[in-house]
Amino acid sequence: MGAADVRTPTRAIVALSFAACGSAAALRVCDPLLPRLTEQYGIGLGAAAQTVTAFAIAYGVLQLAYGPIGDRYGKYRVITFACAASAVTSIACALAPAFGTLVVARVFAGATAGALIPLSLAWIGDAVPYERRQPVLARFLLGQMFGLALGQLVGGLGADYWGAGPSFIVLAVWFAGSTVLLWRSAAHAPRAAPRPSSGSIVARFGAVLGVRWARFLLACIFLEGVFLFGAIAFIPTHFNRAYGVPLTLAGSMVMLYGAGGMVFAALSGVLVRTLGEPGLAAAGGSLLLLSLATISLVHTVPVGAVACLTAGLGFYMLHNTLQVNATQMAPAQRGSGVALFAACLFLGQSTGVGLAGLASERFGTAPVILLGGVLVLALALVFATARRRALARS
Repeated sequence: MGAADVRTPTRAIVALSFAACGSAAALRVCDPLLPRLTEQYGIGLGAAAQTVTAFAIAYGVLQLAYGPIGDRYGKYRVITFACAASAVTSIACALAPAFGTLVVARVFAGATAGALIPLSLAWIGDAVPYERRQPVLARFLLGQMFGLALGQLVGGLGADYWGAGPSFIVLAVWFAGSTVLLWRSAAHAPRAAPRPSSGSIVARFGAVLGVRWARFLLACIFLEGVFLFGAIAFIPTHFNRAYGVPLTLAGSMVMLYGAGGMVFAALSGVLVRTLGEPGLAAAGGSLLLLSLATISLVHTVPVGAVACLTAGLGFYMLHNTLQVNATQMAPAQRGSGVALFAACLFLGQSTGVGLAGLASERFGTAPVILLGGVLVLALALVFATARRRALARS
């Protein structure tokens, strides 16, 4: 049965959204913990940021395996197993006795959580026709948006009160519950995936990279990871140091970033119809620059909170547009294509966080956050121009 012949599998998408929430929370949980880790282990901010980059590198590299595995064995099945494994690796993070051990555990945590969001995107691409996909993806990404907020909150509470260990236990419980939900919803997950080619893994990735638009899109998402996620990772630290607020409050303020994404999910249909994909990307980049400039330059808590909200809206206007294009850039190899997309994003993120950590130690967090906003606007405008030309030719 083709994707056009089935209804939107809402129950399965809700289960996938819960798993995506855990993945996003695991990604961001260490951001507010960085100052706590520097004090606990007597290390610099750049060294503490290894807990972020280790997760992101493993997350990105493993996409090169998860995409073809999902194409071969079934994306929903692989997601379910990986979610269960993420509960185990989160416990390993909680029990890590030393900083080096924690970094290694974060590598394994990134490796297991790496399957959840990209394979969910690919599965939705198989099950939902392109003309209905952007609003469905926006609703699925509510889980990811809430996860970003949850990770910041849990990490902030851990930084101020619990310590790092209990924060990872919270994640383990979430992953365990999501695994049960995925398993119970498996009957509502239609097998709508296209038949994978009989070629090797290298041939599948080569088929994706042979498409010019796919290469351009992969470059865009890598640069988005470098420019934007490096800046975002240090927003809680910036709030703590420049605004003088406790890390719990800093994490709570950054939760509004996820709320901005929820605003996008609610308005996505109207925004897509009104602005189109090029306009949506350009407007998202503009909002991001305005928001990040405000966070870096205006040290007032209410203004910073509103800026986090608008930054979340801007991010999902840009990022969801890139993700929707990723689900269609190589339909016959959708799992492999989205896997490459996610790998580029998280390799870019790990690069960005590492560079931003070093730059923050030397120049402070404010210039790093501001520069991230400037560069991501430039990227959004380049993508918008290219997409407009592509649509004009089609």
